[in-house]
Amino acid sequence: MNAVAPDVVFGPGTPEAARNIARRRRADRAFTGLVYAGVAIAVIPLVAIIYYVVRKGSGIMSVGFLTRDIPILSRSVGPGMGPAIIGTLVITGTATLMAVPLGILAAVYLNEYGKKNRLATVIRTMSDVMTGVPSIVMGLFIYTIWVLRYGLSGFAGALALACLMLPIVIRSTEEILRLVPAGLREASLALGASRARTIITVVLPAAISGIVSGSLLAVARAAGETAPLLFTIGAARNRNWHVFGGATTALSSQIFSNAQLPFAGAQDRAWGAALTLIVLVVVLTVLARVVTRRFSVPLR
Repeated sequence: MNAVAPDVVFGPGTPEAARNIARRRRADRAFTGLVYAGVAIAVIPLVAIIYYVVRKGSGIMSVGFLTRDIPILSRSVGPGMGPAIIGTLVITGTATLMAVPLGILAAVYLNEYGKKNRLATVIRTMSDVMTGVPSIVMGLFIYTIWVLRYGLSGFAGALALACLMLPIVIRSTEEILRLVPAGLREASLALGASRARTIITVVLPAAISGIVSGSLLAVARAAGETAPLLFTIGAARNRNWHVFGGATTALSSQIFSNAQLPFAGAQDRAWGAALTLIVLVVVLTVLARVVTRRFSVPLR
């Protein structure tokens, strides 16, 4: 039998090649359409929620709403949410200071030192388990080991939020560190740098953008959590800048308490607090992106 050359049957100008190209183009258009449809399915509810919160909360937003104390009478109409804003910043900031450095250090150990040893496996397993723990259970845990002994405080709420943030930071940072090319590490080690110096000066700067993204995801979750704070921070109506100094409040807990009241003033404050919380998260995200862009190192 005479063999037929492939370029004769399936060459660039043959009908079979044209059909293959057309089939690939149809498949590409179909998958592109699916991607756009998936983006629309995710974006439309998000835009609708943001629009509704802005429409309901913008009417009460003012300087007084952001600075005044919370009214003693829930049925009162008008501002403010100053103590809740301060409490949110203090509690979330303290939780971030505890969870983010510890999570990054754990991820560095898992990816750079531990690899597949027994301790690393245990840490990964516990991190996955903590990710699935309901937030209210974490609040009850901190209530049992801290609040019953030392009382209500912003630090107790920060502990609960830090426990929720920690597994997110660990897993996201570990995945980002895996994306750093091994050639960067090998080049640094070949020049005589120690492993610790290589991690600090080469690996972490190359992965800083992804690390910040994972940390912001954890911060955004912590800032919106309500259940852990119900058992840990109390229900103060005055400003409390001291993380260890007695009961305080937060925007998420104020949203929860005011939204379920039948009074129009309380519900307006709930919508205003929700809008304020969204704006805070957006502002923190933008600031973190600006700082990250200044110190990030492009991967090559």
